[in-house]
Amino acid sequence: MNFADRITRAPIAHDPDRGAAALACCGTLPEGIARVVAGAAGCSPYLADLIAREADWLVGAFDDPEAAFDALVATIPTQTLDALPMALRQGKRRLALLAALADLGGVWPLEQVTQALTTFADAAVQAAVTALVGAEVARGRLPASDDPADASGMVVLAMGKMGAGELNYSSDIDLICLFDETRFAPEDYHEVRAAFIRVTRQMAAMLSDMREGGYVFRTDLRLRPDASVTPVCLSLEAAERYYESVGRTWERAAYIKARVCAGDKAAGARFLKALTPFVWRKHLDFAAIQDAHDMRLKIRDHKGLHGPLVLEGHNMKLGRGGIREIEFFTQTRQLIAGGRDPGLRDSTTKGGLNRLAEAGWVPRDVADQLYDHYRFHREVEHRLQMINDAQTQVLPADAEGFARLAAFMGTSDMALRQELETRLEAVHDLIEGFFAPEAATDAPVPDWGSEVVSRWPTYPALRSPRATEIFTRLRPEILGHLQQAAKPDEALAQFDGFLRGLPAGVQLFSLFEANPQLTQLIVDICATAPALAQYLSRNAGVFDAVIGGSFFSDWPGVAALTQDLSSHLATAGDYEAQLLAARRWAKEWHFRIGVHFLRGLIDTAEGARQYADLADAVLRALWPVVTAEFAKKHGQPPGRGGALVAMGSLGLQRLHAGSDLDLIMIYDAGAIDWSDGPRPLATRSYFARLTQALVTALTAPMAEGRLYDVDMRLRPSGRQGPVATALAAFADYQRTEAWTWEHLALTRARPVVGDAGLMAQIEEIRRAVIAEKAGNPAIRADVADMRRRLQAAHGDGNSSEPKSGAGRLQDIELFAQAQALMAGAADAQPEAQLAAGVAAGCLDAADADVLTRAGRLFWKVQMSLRLVTSEAVAIGDLDEGARRLLLRETAAPDIATLDMQMTDAALRAGAIIARDLRVEGQV
Repeated sequence: MNFADRITRAPIAHDPDRGAAALACCGTLPEGIARVVAGAAGCSPYLADLIAREADWLVGAFDDPEAAFDALVATIPTQTLDALPMALRQGKRRLALLAALADLGGVWPLEQVTQALTTFADAAVQAAVTALVGAEVARGRLPASDDPADASGMVVLAMGKMGAGELNYSSDIDLICLFDETRFAPEDYHEVRAAFIRVTRQMAAMLSDMREGGYVFRTDLRLRPDASVTPVCLSLEAAERYYESVGRTWERAAYIKARVCAGDKAAGARFLKALTPFVWRKHLDFAAIQDAHDMRLKIRDHKGLHGPLVLEGHNMKLGRGGIREIEFFTQTRQLIAGGRDPGLRDSTTKGGLNRLAEAGWVPRDVADQLYDHYRFHREVEHRLQMINDAQTQVLPADAEGFARLAAFMGTSDMALRQELETRLEAVHDLIEGFFAPEAATDAPVPDWGSEVVSRWPTYPALRSPRATEIFTRLRPEILGHLQQAAKPDEALAQFDGFLRGLPAGVQLFSLFEANPQLTQLIVDICATAPALAQYLSRNAGVFDAVIGGSFFSDWPGVAALTQDLSSHLATAGDYEAQLLAARRWAKEWHFRIGVHFLRGLIDTAEGARQYADLADAVLRALWPVVTAEFAKKHGQPPGRGGALVAMGSLGLQRLHAGSDLDLIMIYDAGAIDWSDGPRPLATRSYFARLTQALVTALTAPMAEGRLYDVDMRLRPSGRQGPVATALAAFADYQRTEAWTWEHLALTRARPVVGDAGLMAQIEEIRRAVIAEKAGNPAIRADVADMRRRLQAAHGDGNSSEPKSGAGRLQDIELFAQAQALMAGAADAQPEAQLAAGVAAGCLDAADADVLTRAGRLFWKVQMSLRLVTSEAVAIGDLDEGARRLLLRETAAPDIATLDMQMTDAALRAGAIIARDLRVEGQV
């Protein structure tokens, strides 16, 4: 479609005579185009001059503005080095004219205007670098390249608005010039660097210098590392070292928009990928808010932009409610969460706001309002720059200037002023609270808790002035929440332990300040679950999960968890990075389960299942990773490979916060005796070492801690047996050698991960062995003996111990397994096992009901206790918050009553078990 058919608006000619003179240069034009041309020339001496110089070309461009633009760009790479400067200046003049008229007439939206300017800039930089590097090659200063466009390893990064495809009308271009030092011999390094420095300087001069016909782009090279002391072109290695060691937050923000615009695209892409950990932190980075705010204040101080809004002379970019505010807001929000959510990484302002809104980090209406204001601000900026082709964002200082700008905008002076005020204040109101928290007060520390509070400044987390400043703002709210706890002194003591254990504070305190709901959460945890609070002081990064968007969503289940972890592992890099990623991921989900249980969102049964689901997901996702890493040296697993079988509580799918994992490994190598890798192993050694590799992957203490403790003593022959057992040997052992306790353990065995056929066969063997043992008269005597041994080892425990002792959880579960084995039932759940005993005539239904109720009570206590403390403790000695949790889960009216209920339940259950096993004197 041609230009005339797409016009939606036109400027008002501020100087009608100049507008008429411009029209005379163009001959007869359609009415719509004539209004746009006259208005543009009547408001801008610069555009009037361009119209006079390029009238013939312009008239032809009106037929198809996009084709005219494409032709401008297409001619650039065809120029010789000598002809290139003049061709670029002519191309820029024509682009400036076409873009201005398309913008003013509404033919091109803002995004198309800024992208056209950026596309031309890309082509100009690429052509300049290609030609200048070619000249160095011709002089023998650089080696030739197969592809001249890759510039012998030179890399040019577009930064800022050019990187984002958002160049403004008279924008300068921010470039960082680098070169790939690995393409050259070390002895040639200094000569090569000198050549690239020459190329960079010559390119900047070619683009920036004002010559006949104007200039191309003002070129700024100051965003490079340590620009005051470094050359204009650096090696990639030197730049990477700089960012890894001393890179600052503003540089991280700058690299959100970084893009390879010229030269060696592959080397540039590798460099940007290497900087990913620098730009995008693995944890939520709320400290970036303060860094961005500090940058805003420094800019305002430098430019003298503080104070109330005054339109005359107001800076639309840097001033109150301006363009930079919106860009800072968007980039800072991206920096906060982009490390965890790659979907937030978009270089454009529009794209960044959209992605933040889609992920729930910014309300959709706020994102839409901000981008609407951003578009208006940018259009005002373009009009200001079109007047005299000046790199300015400053509103006019007098009435005449405002009248001209209003005419250029196609509106009245009064309407423009009102819209500017409304939009600038709206942006300020939307953004200021995010960047500028209320200043810390000098209010005295309250008398309550002053002895504890007075120690806080000595803790590691408060050793930096910045951490102290943020925490001082937080302290009144934290102390207020602590005083509202059921037992404030106990809660304060636990918070003190949490704070004392923190190795650093800036990131976490910034997180709390930006998300006030977290302060209430940490107080709840300190008041209820001291063990969880201690865990948090060592693993504060798990707080990220609370505000990640789905923390309070429905439980996803094992399949979705496995897929999610597998996705994290696939992008983690090397093996060590994968193990670290697994630990971070598992910690967050483990924390989520604890918080949901603590807050009463799930009960003990659901919490136990979720902990088991989490462990299953870790095993299912990690097993292929461990196997693949092991196979690099020793080859793929022979035959059908190995299968992990969950035993004990994991097999039962009922874990608590501190559970370890009972596992055994069963493999089927078929007729294969050796693996086929670079360092082959005999089959038995292969699976033994693979099993140990898995155990190490789960248990090794790393920077992110360990995943789980692992117990493999339930394997055939216990500690004396091999850590991995062949399928045939496992089946034979269970049928001919296994003790009764091993058959009891088999009632809970559950294949978790491995070859599907192998797991099915293991389950068939399990069921067959259990069925074969039905009615075995030795089971009762063997279980009675085991019970005596357990009581001799552990005693009866205290009255409030839920696990050990006659008639308590371990005793009931052992008896339930015996019932399943005597009945030949393959059920794993204690309730189902007791029911199987009843169905087989081995147990009275009333007794089964007593045991079921007692087991449920003791599990509720066990699950609750393991969340609030990792140590054995009488329930009467618990803090008030922990007591409330126990009473909520057990529905007991008070702790004394709960203690009596547990004692009564243990006596009744113990008596039933002892009577059934025909053991005299044991209750």
